Amino acid sequence: MNGIHCYEAKHLQGYTIKEHMHDYYQLLYVIEGEGALRLDGKSRPLGAGHAAVIPPHASHSVASDNGLTLLVLAYDKESAGEHAMPQGLQKPWTSPMHMKLNVMAAGELRLLLRKALFEQKRMDAFSEWALRIHLQAMLLLLARAEQSALVTDADGLRAERIRDYIDSHYYEPLTLRDLAYKLGVSTRHTTTIFKKQYHQTPMHYLTEVRIGVAKKLLAETEGEIASICFEIGYESVPAFYRAFKNSAGMSPHKYRLQQQHGAAE
Repeated sequence: MNGIHCYEAKHLQGYTIKEHMHDYYQLLYVIEGEGALRLDGKSRPLGAGHAAVIPPHASHSVASDNGLTLLVLAYDKESAGEHAMPQGLQKPWTSPMHMKLNVMAAGELRLLLRKALFEQKRMDAFSEWALRIHLQAMLLLLARAEQSALVTDADGLRAERIRDYIDSHYYEPLTLRDLAYKLGVSTRHTTTIFKKQYHQTPMHYLTEVRIGVAKKLLAETEGEIASICFEIGYESVPAFYRAFKNSAGMSPHKYRLQQQHGAAE
């Protein structure tokens, strides 16, 4: 196939396109319905807002679960403008891609596909040029969407590392700067990624962990409150009392008495 060709593909419930491959690229966008794309031996879900890029000679099949409507853009290597892609960001041109787009990106892709359909029907002296521009805009959109998803995943892993570190080092006199240093990022970024993942700041989570351990020690041991304070990482007893009261609504001493009274009953 030479050039660019855009078309709609409708698959009835239970219909499957058997495993096959071709020597050109395909960009798939799901308008409605649900199904699955099997690409290079891996099964991926298909639903409204999903997009995929299938490179040449990649074995794939499509199965429809409850009716699947796709917009398909078939194009050759020259039309894709592979040479124009920045080094290291060539995945939309060279490797299989599949993702669920956010609402904004999905809307942009739909608009570009409509423009491609319009130019394909129009076919004046500028249409071939316009089709290439729209195609490369689509691939740029997908490349940015995937890069954004990778950054989000990486930040999720960083946030998980922070939480794990706090869980196993809560007894140390930790500061936000200490946590940021462990990740090699700024204190602001550390707070941002942790809050996005766990809906609280890392320092608030640290306090939560410390007070949780303190409650257990107060209820189950006879240890001095000052000793418990230092055991869970506080440098001063007043700071521990303030944090405990803010969290539990009462002093450590009152909490211990309440727990002992409850156990006696």
